[in-house]
Amino acid sequence: MSTWHALQYPIKAGSEEAVKELFRNSGRPQFEITGPDGEVVGQLLATMTFVGTELAIRVIEVEGPLPIVAAHMSRQPEVKEFERQLEEHLAEPRDMVTPQGARAFFQKAGMENVLNRRAPGHEAAA
Repeated sequence: MSTWHALQYPIKAGSEEAVKELFRNSGRPQFEITGPDGEVVGQLLATMTFVGTELAIRVIEVEGPLPIVAAHMSRQPEVKEFERQLEEHLAEPRDMVTPQGARAFFQKAGMENVLNRRAPGHEAAA
């Protein structure tokens, strides 16, 4: 079964167009998430991003435990480069260098999915 997760990125006023372009041009991470033995333990299924006035929201649909997905994403070169480029547009500084700093950012920026309603006949397969 898949789950949805979101992150909010408070961005500087006037940087919305630059942030839109960063998201549009960001690289694609590896979709399959493998464990130490090489076995697939999860998958990145979908990514959506919304950019509005002084705020960007990234929504992902994943299969697998969120801590494993997050660790996988943190090792992806495309994600590291995107996060590096995004840094100058953020309204609040963050520490993405240390594991503690990254964990603090994701705890603060994480958003809880409270509703995923679909029209009859369009429910996700279980």
